[in-house]
Amino acid sequence: MKKTLLFTCISAAVLTSCVSKKKYTELETELNDTKSVLMQTRVEKEECQEKYAAIEEKVDNYYAKINALQEENDNKLEMVNNVAAISKKSKEAMRKTLQNVDPAVLAEAKTIEDSIDLAVSHNLSKSFGEDTDDINIDVDKTVVMITISDKLLFKSGSYWVNSKAHKLLGKIADVVKSEPAMEVLVEGHTDSQTIVEDSYLEDNWDLSVRRATSIVRILEDKFGVDGKQLIASGRSSFQPIADNASRDGREKNRRTRIIILPNLDKFLAMLEDKA
Repeated sequence: MKKTLLFTCISAAVLTSCVSKKKYTELETELNDTKSVLMQTRVEKEECQEKYAAIEEKVDNYYAKINALQEENDNKLEMVNNVAAISKKSKEAMRKTLQNVDPAVLAEAKTIEDSIDLAVSHNLSKSFGEDTDDINIDVDKTVVMITISDKLLFKSGSYWVNSKAHKLLGKIADVVKSEPAMEVLVEGHTDSQTIVEDSYLEDNWDLSVRRATSIVRILEDKFGVDGKQLIASGRSSFQPIADNASRDGREKNRRTRIIILPNLDKFLAMLEDKA
């Protein structure tokens, strides 16, 4: 009886030990799998951080270039003003263009720099031929800034570009392709409203970057702009131009800004009035 009882206890202990070892092996395998997934996630995170860092560096360099080019061309324009070095052809083109500018707007031009900026802005607006309520063109020391309302480009909460906007983007592409030295920064801007929960978009940063990238892809893939000339940048809701508390203000803040940097010679060539 005692021998039987002892055998039974030993058998139970052996069986218990086997079950524990099997469970241990399963847990060990699961742990190794988790470590592998964690390591892969860390690698992917580091790759994403490196990509974002490269993009941020490129955008920072671009803004530095904007500032440097504005200063350089400002000095050149001052020289133009002092010694009348602007060509006769450019002067004649500017006079012809300014004759068609609203006198009230023209009265605000105090210097030759203002007149040149105004003439270029007028000719670009005329060449685009779109509703001025949805497009604003501003020229500052040869840096051309084209701001387009999102109601012309995108549906609410979407980054798919409206086909009706392709005509406008094609005309912008023609301007950019006219000179390979030009560079173009496409900025996406949103209002301050949060993204709908469980949306495929993470937040307004995500939306603004996707919108800018969508425009860049169309300029490159559909209209043949060299990708080396293009930079996509998302600004989220942090650079509003109106009060986000009102519907009208939020509508104005939802926009895409296309910044074109021509050199001074190519900038003056834009003075030509293309009827």
